[in-house]
Amino acid sequence: MANSISDIKTEYSALKDDEYDDFIARYSHDDRSGVVRLVEQAAKKKEKYIAELERTEHMLSYERKYGAYSAICGIDEAGRGPLAGPVVAGAVILPANERILYLNDSKQLSAAKREELYDIIYERAICAAVGIVGHERIDEINILQATYEAMRIAVMNLSQRPDILLNDAVTIPGIDIQQVPIIKGDAKSCSIAAASIIAKVTRDRIMTEMDKLYPMYGFAQNKGYGSAQHIEAIRQYGPCEIHRRTFIGNFVSD
Repeated sequence: MANSISDIKTEYSALKDDEYDDFIARYSHDDRSGVVRLVEQAAKKKEKYIAELERTEHMLSYERKYGAYSAICGIDEAGRGPLAGPVVAGAVILPANERILYLNDSKQLSAAKREELYDIIYERAICAAVGIVGHERIDEINILQATYEAMRIAVMNLSQRPDILLNDAVTIPGIDIQQVPIIKGDAKSCSIAAASIIAKVTRDRIMTEMDKLYPMYGFAQNKGYGSAQHIEAIRQYGPCEIHRRTFIGNFVSD
């Protein structure tokens, strides 16, 4: 007796990326219209999966180029532009040729996908770490220097010393490890993309916690960036403890 369409829908909903072929083969001769649609949907998802495999392979090109190094570390940051909160850097060493699908520039991913990948990265990385530099230090030394400091801290926090750093666009001063700056590296290197996600998720979680302390600024939604609502709140309530004073001069009176 043929499975009910309801049961087949449940089976389809539970499919993993590498299981579409079996599903298509099993139901391709079922001419019920509901099953035909599910098979068509599975075929489209299979195409997307294959495209993602190809994209991921391309994202490993820099890791292969520098494959003679035993510990390749991706570096990226989150939070250079916001009006409040810290800047956070991520550092990730993945196993050689590690394929984590859907790694990308963290800004191109949904919050839910970033959270999912965050857990996968920590599970599968050789090691991963963050460096956090707060608003006071940003005001003291400027955001660029604070970003470099966060990156140095992230590297120091790794449980294994890297042999080479793949950086998103920058060369970090004051660090004695070979570096390769890659323009838009978070969209070109799996290691940098992983670091981007670690940094972004860590910072977003910090700002969500800060929202509980300072709810009037909307930090859970804007993460400290200069949204219209956030700027209006600064003008109405003045800055809070975690605002970067060097960033908000246009919104507060002397």
